[in-house]
Amino acid sequence: MAEAAINRHRKLSVRTKVLFASGALQEAVVTAGGVVTVLFYNQLLGVSPALAGTAFLIASAVDALSDPLIGAVSDRFRSKSGRRHPFMFAAAVPIGISFYFLYQPADGLTETGYFIWLCVFLILLRLSQTLYLIPHDALGAELTDDYDERTSIFGYNWVATSTLAMVVYAILTAVIFPSSPEYANGLLNEAGYFVLAAAGSVTITFSVLLCAFGTFGQLPYLHDFEISKKFTFRNYFAQLKALFQNVSYLSACLSLLTIYSGLGIIGVVGTYAYIYVYELSSEAMFWAGAAKIPGVVVALPLLAYWSKSMEKKTILIMATIATAILVSLPHNLKMLDLFPSNDSTYFLFALFIPLLLAYMVLPVASIIIDSQLVDVADDHELRTGERSEGVIFSVRSFGIKATQGVGGFLAGFGLEFINFPENAVAGSLAQETLTGLLFLNGPLYLMIYLLAVLFMTLYALDKNTHAQILRQLEAKRQES
Repeated sequence: MAEAAINRHRKLSVRTKVLFASGALQEAVVTAGGVVTVLFYNQLLGVSPALAGTAFLIASAVDALSDPLIGAVSDRFRSKSGRRHPFMFAAAVPIGISFYFLYQPADGLTETGYFIWLCVFLILLRLSQTLYLIPHDALGAELTDDYDERTSIFGYNWVATSTLAMVVYAILTAVIFPSSPEYANGLLNEAGYFVLAAAGSVTITFSVLLCAFGTFGQLPYLHDFEISKKFTFRNYFAQLKALFQNVSYLSACLSLLTIYSGLGIIGVVGTYAYIYVYELSSEAMFWAGAAKIPGVVVALPLLAYWSKSMEKKTILIMATIATAILVSLPHNLKMLDLFPSNDSTYFLFALFIPLLLAYMVLPVASIIIDSQLVDVADDHELRTGERSEGVIFSVRSFGIKATQGVGGFLAGFGLEFINFPENAVAGSLAQETLTGLLFLNGPLYLMIYLLAVLFMTLYALDKNTHAQILRQLEAKRQES
């Protein structure tokens, strides 16, 4: 075992990668819930979009403080169960409980009461996720130093996240919220939210525990080094300062946050557009999830092919531009009156084929950013002598939650800006309101992703540079 423990370039078994990725089920459930959170509190409970957006902003502000802090604490934590696993085990039940109460608020509250309820349980959910996500991602960074194997580890994680997100979304639209004579779109049926809350909370807890127990056997293979400094706020801020002076880290962070915020915006306003612009039933919305299925099969082989001849930075820029154009295309065409009518034979094809093509390349971008963050961890260790995967990967945790947080905030205020009404009825909205929804899904989404591309151009690490970093690190480790 001692020999295996020092093999920092080892290849991991498929079983290990699958167990590491099994926690993606909790991400899939929370993400699926995020699709309907604003809709639930706005259209069913009477909270204005601006207030709902403010709740997401408050939760994101808490995330901005808690995520790097939890990362730093886990970096310095020592126990017989390792640095990361105690936090993962501790997160399992709180995530499930806070998810349940987020969708089962007390009856008879005022708009202010529901707003406070949303704030409290959204913050609790996000804090609980932080205890799991950051140690989990940092664990992935510690499993091996191999440049390509790291991409494979997070590739498995993304495939699991994507696949499970589609499965959960299909269950959400076709099973939990089916259409009925009373509800042309079942997402407006309040009874379904109890099923979402109960089933989701149990599934989340199971997922986190499966990942934590399943990866517990990897402890002997992780970085075994003496932690020379205990956690102090002085050291913590020194670590943040060093990271923010690293151009590659800033590039990866800003790219990730921008992409996930764009996903968050379209996750909210896309649901509104499907219901009120395209007048889809909840069963028809199933195809929005089904359109993403080929990407699960195509993304990893496509990434492997591109990686043979291109750097991570180039692949990331290509994938992001393609995603931006394709996802926004139907909405841009609809604004220009170049899109088929809602009763056209080709309507669903025109709406979801671009989404299908986009999600063949979108996973590539997310996998690459995860892999870049691991490379930055090595660069940071060479610069400072500190292994700080927890702090480094706190941006990924924040980014995932920013999908609902920053995205929910911008989407909420976007809906308020276009004067989206309460208790809206499909087919009866003013044209300017429908055009506003299309703008949020089309041009705004496109501009956000092009901004992400701009941030990506700053990334400075390549394969040769990373190889040099590892050689210097190995020499330092042998000396010490």
